[in-house]
Amino acid sequence: MPAPVNAASAVEEVYRADWGRIVATLIRLFGDFDLAEECAQEAFAAAVDQWRQSGVPEIPRAWIIQTAKHKAIDRIRRKGRYAEKLESYVVSGMVRATEEPDYDHGEIPDDRLRLIFTCCHPAIAPDAQIALTLRTLCGLETDEIARAFLVSPTTMAQRLVRAKHKIRDAGIPYAVPGTSDIAERVEAVLTVIYLVFNEGYVATRGTSLLRTDLCAEAIRLGRLVITLMEPQPPAEAKALVALMLLHDARREARLDEAGEIIILEEQDRTLWNHKQIAEALLLLKEAPRGTPGPFALQAAIASEHCKAALPADTDWPEIVRLYDQLERVQPSPIVSLNRAVALAMAEGPRAGLMGIDRLAASNDLTDYHLLHAARADLLRRLERNDESAKSYARALELVTNDSERRFLERRLREVQSPPNAK
Repeated sequence: MPAPVNAASAVEEVYRADWGRIVATLIRLFGDFDLAEECAQEAFAAAVDQWRQSGVPEIPRAWIIQTAKHKAIDRIRRKGRYAEKLESYVVSGMVRATEEPDYDHGEIPDDRLRLIFTCCHPAIAPDAQIALTLRTLCGLETDEIARAFLVSPTTMAQRLVRAKHKIRDAGIPYAVPGTSDIAERVEAVLTVIYLVFNEGYVATRGTSLLRTDLCAEAIRLGRLVITLMEPQPPAEAKALVALMLLHDARREARLDEAGEIIILEEQDRTLWNHKQIAEALLLLKEAPRGTPGPFALQAAIASEHCKAALPADTDWPEIVRLYDQLERVQPSPIVSLNRAVALAMAEGPRAGLMGIDRLAASNDLTDYHLLHAARADLLRRLERNDESAKSYARALELVTNDSERRFLERRLREVQSPPNAK
């Protein structure tokens, strides 16, 4: 008899690591986003019971895919449309009867990259492109994606439904497009890959701050895009990979042994991956010259942090200057918030607080926990502890990641009971 296993934990691990790969494979097989997601969920549910009895299979992902595939075929057969539906997929191009485009450097058979290019078809609205990829590739819930876009879950659900219907009704093929068509999609593809990385770098939900599987996957996909576009990949593709490498290089120093957050200025910089930093800086150096795009500017900001041997060595005025450029190239409330934090480091907390208060007054980030957390930190530095406590309390109402929650709770306790309190 197989040894007893914690089937629920095993299933959760496979879900976190392989959801995107599994769904991408099923979409390639059946060409239907809803069918792929629903049958994948049913297969994961079946795994909890079956693995408890028979043990975890040697290749769990393959078991899930095979089980989901059978469930999908059963559904189609029950509707009496199996042969017709398969034929229609081939005719529409959703299931390829021929080989994928043959690039000079060889085919890159990767279901997840095909999924991203499918979702980023120009016929689909830009916001929906990104949202649909985050839903299918990362397994994010609709409310989590809605929070990232600062819209209601109902609005986001409608966008996702419209995007799926557009792919189905327009017969958009599940494939990396030919070389001549890649350029019109590459900007959206790079944005999606970076948002996948962001979800790994600071997970929306869960007990841990990090999802290293998503970080590694985003970096891998970024490298694939560069390879696809050789011999002249766009500067932003190289800049994106450099940006992700720079952020990921600090991974080992971001949490202590108990899994608690260590802020940047308190991190042990000997734990940073300096080989990875060197690779990223070389990528930035190799990138074609010209007006820097959003990823190049963000990578330049990250490089300033990584080049500083000590926190005091950080060139904060240069970082503020780079944020000024980024605001002109890609204005957004998040960029303005980050600039205000950098300004606080360059000129003092009072200067940064003025910028954050202007943002707060605009109501653009009312429900964004990091706005309130940043405001609370600057008030703490100014020793305005009562106001700081209120901002920390508001941030705690909005935060959804347990690791961030514990950090904010510690900070709140500090301002409620400062060291010099009687």
